[in-house]
This record gives sequence, C-alpha cells and structure tokens, in this order.
Amino acid sequence: MNLTAIIEKSEDGWYVGQIEEFPAAISQGKTIDELKANLIDAFMLLLETNKESYLANTQLVCDC
Repeated sequence: MNLTAIIEKSEDGWYVGQIEEFPAAISQGKTIDELKANLIDAFMLLLETNKESYLANTQLVCDC
C-alpha cells in the first residue's frame, strides 16, 4: 500500500505532516525521517483505534 504524506516545515523549524488518504493521521518531527516514523505510528494507531469501522466499510476488489 502506498500512501501520500503532505509535509510542511513550520515557522519554528519542525516538520508537520499528514497522510492524505487518512487525514486524521497527523504528526510532527524535528527531521523528515523522524516525521515519517511518527506518521507511521499515527497511522497504525488510527487503524487500531478505528479498525471495526474501517473493516465494515471495506470491499475487496479484484480484476482477476
């Protein structure tokens, strides 16, 4: 699965990011690498917290 991170540098020098496909996954870091790791943590927490609602709205699509 590929996700898109929207990354901006704040006025105080921190990087702030959000996963475009999951806007509730937001984090920050002093470096881009730290931000990426923090975004993964935020995404995993979001999935864990909302897994029942995400699974209820998920369909498997296969063009086999």
